[in-house]
Amino acid sequence: MDEGHWGSPMVVEELSKKELTFRPVTLDEWTDLQTLFSEAGVQNGCWCTYWRVKRSEYFRSYGEGNKKTMQRIIEAGRVPGIQAYLSGLPIGWCSVAPREDFPVLDRSHTLKRIDNQAVWSIVCFFISKPYRTKGLTRVLIDAAIAYAKSNGVQIIEAYPIIPESMPDPRYERYTGVITTFEKAGFKEVVRRSERRPIMRYIIHD
Repeated sequence: MDEGHWGSPMVVEELSKKELTFRPVTLDEWTDLQTLFSEAGVQNGCWCTYWRVKRSEYFRSYGEGNKKTMQRIIEAGRVPGIQAYLSGLPIGWCSVAPREDFPVLDRSHTLKRIDNQAVWSIVCFFISKPYRTKGLTRVLIDAAIAYAKSNGVQIIEAYPIIPESMPDPRYERYTGVITTFEKAGFKEVVRRSERRPIMRYIIHD
């Protein structure tokens, strides 16, 4: 079985049962991430740096500057997340890494640490437009859990939205929706905001 499956091959019913594979994004996958993020959309300006750098730097560097920040992260040997492939085509992204890689979380009253336990965080998803609304977010969560487990992680956090509490949740869905994480086995541990809880998944050996 190819590297990156992290367990049994995963399929999505809506994707005609074609096999999906998952890879951690290293320099070998940097070109694929650029291909995926080249679609028109906020991801092409954010480059998944929103939780990684100070807000002033994020907005000042929006676009090419944030892209270079992500490139430096990868060149330094840090893995910023995993990518989903369908028949070799990159179609989805999940940012999962040690919580320390997302220092802006601790600047948020809503999302600051709840304890001193070592955790990894899922902070972002991006799915190529033709493959949205097909269940891929849930499959990416399962792949992120498997990837974290392969790295010896025991606790994964997520920060999804509660859509019903928001007048227009479209622009906040990049962190995922609470019901999707609940179906994946995450449990709410703290809710400091009516819009966004902290959830955890405990990995058992």
